[in-house]
Amino acid sequence: MEEDMLDAQAWSDALKLYERLCTFVGVGAREHDEWWLDAGAIMRLDFQDPRGWESIDPYEGEEERLEDPLFPWLGTPATPEDVERYRSMVWELPRSSVRSLIVLLGAGTSRTDLTESLNWEKRRPERERRADVILSRFAGGTRFYTNLSWKGDHPDFYRQSSRGYNSFSQYDWDAGLIVVNDDEVAVLWNFLST
Repeated sequence: MEEDMLDAQAWSDALKLYERLCTFVGVGAREHDEWWLDAGAIMRLDFQDPRGWESIDPYEGEEERLEDPLFPWLGTPATPEDVERYRSMVWELPRSSVRSLIVLLGAGTSRTDLTESLNWEKRRPERERRADVILSRFAGGTRFYTNLSWKGDHPDFYRQSSRGYNSFSQYDWDAGLIVVNDDEVAVLWNFLST
């Protein structure tokens, strides 16, 4: 999908990839040279989508959030010291691998081989279509980061025999994607109790 064809309705439809999952999606304006400060603001809910489009906060109004305003995050980058710590918790991901990660986040599983999931081949085309719409928002020159480790230069997150991660949350397992360009920063994160 071309970025100029993307609109609020297409974006909202694409976010249905995360229905019935504990997934956070937020996009904010890039306001700092140090984009981690923008990512932290998104995680703290101190942002508005610059296009006015839908976001997903699975804890809005929930008891856990009322007790802990940062829930489910363990913390958020807000200072230069935080930035250094968070920077060491992610790896830059090539654009060629981002679609498979977006689909993984929509699968709601920590499985290392999505292709063995129930009805994978049946569900795959629709999941990839929605992932492509999400990805189309972020044009060339965008950089992508994840807390998941991988093997090889161009990982396929459908099939990773070994996948470690750095936890950002209070959950047993979490996986995420941070998207950064000159105009916007996005945080897409899935939380899972195993």
